[in-house]
Amino acid sequence: MATNKNALIRYKHLDTLLSDRHHYYDINDLTEKVNQLLQDEGFQTVTRRCIEKDLVYLTERPFCAPIKRFKHNGKNCVVYKNPSFSIFIQEMSREERHLLRELLNTLGQFDGLDNFGWLDKFKSGLGNTRRRQIISFSNNPYLQNSNLLGTLFDHISNEVVIRLHYHTFSNRTTRSIDFHPYLLKQVNNRWFLLGAADDDGKILTFALDRIDKVEPLPEKKYVPCLEDLSERFEDIVGVTLYEDRPIEHIVFWASDASKDYIMTKPIHESQTSIKGETENNLHEKHPQFEGGAFFSIDCIPNYELIRELCSFGKDLIVLEPSSIQNQVFNRISMMVEDYLKVRT
Repeated sequence: MATNKNALIRYKHLDTLLSDRHHYYDINDLTEKVNQLLQDEGFQTVTRRCIEKDLVYLTERPFCAPIKRFKHNGKNCVVYKNPSFSIFIQEMSREERHLLRELLNTLGQFDGLDNFGWLDKFKSGLGNTRRRQIISFSNNPYLQNSNLLGTLFDHISNEVVIRLHYHTFSNRTTRSIDFHPYLLKQVNNRWFLLGAADDDGKILTFALDRIDKVEPLPEKKYVPCLEDLSERFEDIVGVTLYEDRPIEHIVFWASDASKDYIMTKPIHESQTSIKGETENNLHEKHPQFEGGAFFSIDCIPNYELIRELCSFGKDLIVLEPSSIQNQVFNRISMMVEDYLKVRT
């Protein structure tokens, strides 16, 4: 009985791997993948010969699986002829169909999902009707390469290594890198792709409007991300992380016109309002500021931080440290110089 149970578990995992249209597996890959899944579930591993026998058995009754073998880059790969085939196909229950329809009703009302054409087809297949929009996400209609969102979403969810062709902001020359994609992140209406370089595993960030082309590399083994990438954004504003820079304690004053806005929409999640004796000391030290409020943030300086601090103009003044204050001052000074040149 245990042997039969183990065989069914292997068939379930093989069924998933054989229908995977994003990777090409040979018998060694299938054995490694199945054994990894068996170990995770507390079962004993099996030999390559056992997996070979399982594949033969799947082509026979009652499964009659349409298995195809082909060569790709020197590997003898094994797949289902029809990727949508499964030995465990079951009809959705009425309750499952109803729940899925409601979820798609909600998801389909979000802006910014233009690249997921399959979503509309899926909803049509469920007999879904269009409902009025009741929630909307911010969307940038002028974003370059927004069509890549669907492609990259697909590669990330299916753990596919890609070859990324890209250019930098200052150089239009196309470069290439083999890349393990992990996360799509939107910041200030721009989309960014985070992942690891194939050669050294270093985490890199690419703006979608700097990506020229994406090629899937199904023959390459995907390396999952072992860290929580969301933690990389805890100490920064935006997406640019300089790992060699320390966290700075930044103190600034905001005018009465901006303090409530800054309080309800913090510049950084570490932002705190300065009150009590510390606030009194700052007022004594800076008597030129009438009203307003003092705030502090703790983050790693980058271009996005300086740009954000400058965006408030005279309604936000950085008090410390002097290094951040100088960067803001220099940026504003250069802007003033440029305006003086164009004024008539």
